[in-house]
Amino acid sequence: GGLPLLSILSLRLRGTTSPHQAVEKYLQPFQLSPETLQEVSARLRKDLLRGLGKHSHHKAPVKMLPTFVRATPDGTEKGDFLALDLGGTNFRVLHVRVEEEAQKVQICAIPQEMMLGTGEQLFDHIATCLGDFLESHNLKAPWHFLSLCRQDICE
Repeated sequence: GGLPLLSILSLRLRGTTSPHQAVEKYLQPFQLSPETLQEVSARLRKDLLRGLGKHSHHKAPVKMLPTFVRATPDGTEKGDFLALDLGGTNFRVLHVRVEEEAQKVQICAIPQEMMLGTGEQLFDHIATCLGDFLESHNLKAPWHFLSLCRQDICE
């Protein structure tokens, strides 16, 4: 961290260049041409799409999880749906029964220490809120939480 600053200061003291010129000199190797940036962008996009592909995911250099909405509702949906909304200060759990147009909502405040804490603390809190909601509304979770990522080696 401090070595380039020392080098800039020593250059300035010797009067050989301005601090701005010294910074530009150090940044020069990191500047890419517009053509190179376009090529990097195209390659990254290609790898991201391969990472999302059903048949190319396992071979893709960039692993992706398809967490986007794949289709919009068509109005024929019926049954119980659980919606989770993580905002800046609250975590909302909603149970929506479509055929009755009924919904139940529970808002769990996220304490400041959890907002600033580890991801593990936050998701433990979310899991607790979700479990409390399901239990208080006498609902059973029809799914299992699985680990969607797998890391075989550390490079």
